[in-house]
Amino acid sequence: MSTPTKDATVTTTGDRDIHIERVFDAPLARVWAAYTRVEQLSQWWGRGNRLDIERWEFRKGGHWRFVEHSDGEQHGFEGRFREIVPEERIVQSFEWDGMPAHVAIDTATFVDLGDGRTKVITDSIFHTAEERDGMVQSGMEGGLNESYRALDRLLAS
Repeated sequence: MSTPTKDATVTTTGDRDIHIERVFDAPLARVWAAYTRVEQLSQWWGRGNRLDIERWEFRKGGHWRFVEHSDGEQHGFEGRFREIVPEERIVQSFEWDGMPAHVAIDTATFVDLGDGRTKVITDSIFHTAEERDGMVQSGMEGGLNESYRALDRLLAS
């Protein structure tokens, strides 16, 4: 029986960035598939709420757009892929409809811990400190941890 995974560690290491680390109780290939296969991504992204995948072009330059439905509201998110290194790194832009035209660049790095667990490190860089602070104050950390708990459930199934 495995122990429950803790919430992500979220820090602001500079004036324009957010650094996130989370360990998942699953091998690298399984975590990578959950991040990159739309049929799995749709089960955990957006806190596990109903998610409409309006676009999913998983390739360099490809566009993605998701709309999450919760509490009678819709929340849209989108971006474009800058770099994809299989089972190692995804670099993409990220924009939330709630803060239009405030685009962050997210780098997700996947680390095989060698014991059946995988660490995902995400670094988000914003144009300004105010944009970063707006994202932090939006409730992003709580939503992120809800999504990661939904991912834990998917990985355990």
